[in-house]
Amino acid sequence: MDTQGAANYIFRKAMQFIDLKEQYKRYKSDIDARIQAVLDGGQYIMGREVAELEAALAAYVGAKHCISVSSGTHSLEIALRALDIGTGDEVITVPFTWISTAEAIGLVGAKPVFVDIEADSYNIDVSQIEAAITARTKAILPVSLFGQMPDMEAIGAIAARHGLPVIEDAAQSFGATCNGVHSCAASQVSSTSFFPAKPLGCYGDGGALFTSDDALADKIRAIRNHGGLVRHDHPLLGTNGRFDTIQAAVLLAKLPHFQWEVEERARIGARYSELLGDVCVTPAVMPGNTHVYAQYTTRVPNRDVLAEALKKQGIPTAVYYPKCLHEQPVFASLGYSRDSFPSSMKAAGEVISLPMHPFLSEDDQNIIVSAVRKAIT
Repeated sequence: MDTQGAANYIFRKAMQFIDLKEQYKRYKSDIDARIQAVLDGGQYIMGREVAELEAALAAYVGAKHCISVSSGTHSLEIALRALDIGTGDEVITVPFTWISTAEAIGLVGAKPVFVDIEADSYNIDVSQIEAAITARTKAILPVSLFGQMPDMEAIGAIAARHGLPVIEDAAQSFGATCNGVHSCAASQVSSTSFFPAKPLGCYGDGGALFTSDDALADKIRAIRNHGGLVRHDHPLLGTNGRFDTIQAAVLLAKLPHFQWEVEERARIGARYSELLGDVCVTPAVMPGNTHVYAQYTTRVPNRDVLAEALKKQGIPTAVYYPKCLHEQPVFASLGYSRDSFPSSMKAAGEVISLPMHPFLSEDDQNIIVSAVRKAIT
């Protein structure tokens, strides 16, 4: 193997789509110490670290309450249940998202009603929401996709006119802002995920709900803990949705570094767009928004060709999402056609995500950009 071949082989071995190994290496002493404290203390369920984390996250976001839960999917389900949404109700959301968004609606017995996305932001097309509201609509559930928020002020105004709560699905946007308001603080209740690949990720499943409504927070806490706040007293039908203490410890170790990571994500994402904007459709950052680039998602008409070309050079890619929710067999009974949501369908056929994490070096990014340009032009 010649020198160039050896270098390429090393590069292929090293390239990460999301570099969790590098993150752990950098924060290892803090993470290990936090985990060891939990092991020494022996309180693995609802230990003191859980309350400490919830207070820190609520302060970061600017919400009165943070209630940690077992996963982002579970957080959506708990939010819906806390708002008394169930059989026969409708919840407005988007078809271009991970299945958890609509899955949670179905799990409480309600019906997801889809509204198309904006082509440039990938978030819900606010202009189409009002037409989807019926007498059965009980909530609007916008998704902050890929790392930026939709127009939560406009969505909130529509919701207020119709007396509806808004639940932000902020699984991909923790750390982002819209007009200075943090994701997870812009609606009556918001949900996020701490899945390892998320902007703030733990080492397993996890999530959280945020609200400034005291009564709603108490209800969420009760549902999370088998329907009660006091042991052996269960006024509500609840679930086991508690967050593990060790996972809280991991997030507490990462949290002091999080704002730096948010800023690095924004810088790296902007640099991608500057270097690729003339050859493919790069992510639009909407007015008033910041973007945390949970995924750096671009669009090309020949996605498979690009993915294969990058794969040959050891550069990983991913597609979020190749199939819209109204196409999924589980939602066939909703009666939508393939053409019901043209912007969502077009995005599903063209999007491709490039390596993105706060530790992506300029040299590696240059290699990725060069490979993309060569494959497209």
